[in-house]
Amino acid sequence: MTAVDTEILIDVWQRLLADPRKSWVLFEHGTCVVLPAPEGELAEQATELLKKFGPVHAGSSAGDFGLIDLEDVEGWVVTGHHNDVLTYVGPDEPGDQSEIAVGLLGRAKRHRDGTELHVVHIEDKRAS
Repeated sequence: MTAVDTEILIDVWQRLLADPRKSWVLFEHGTCVVLPAPEGELAEQATELLKKFGPVHAGSSAGDFGLIDLEDVEGWVVTGHHNDVLTYVGPDEPGDQSEIAVGLLGRAKRHRDGTELHVVHIEDKRAS
């Protein structure tokens, strides 16, 4: 498994989240927390959300995932049990490109981001 470079991740999320009103925070392993109504410190707000909705707990909704096939970007977005927590999986990452393999990889990346909580980029779209 190859990790996706931070610069590539930023570019991917900037293309996927083109809405000029949506601020977002990117974590080290590709998980993005969208903040539709941000208040205060964005990294702090996103970290709290990811701390709660990132880690995977077997047998609960935290283990569930969905897959979004992307049109303008290669790869997939893996969804979880919170609509604003999304994880990018690059086209070269999964050895097996089946939906289950991609979903499990995305879920594992979300879990790492939800436990390590390392912010790598903040996109603040609030009017200054």
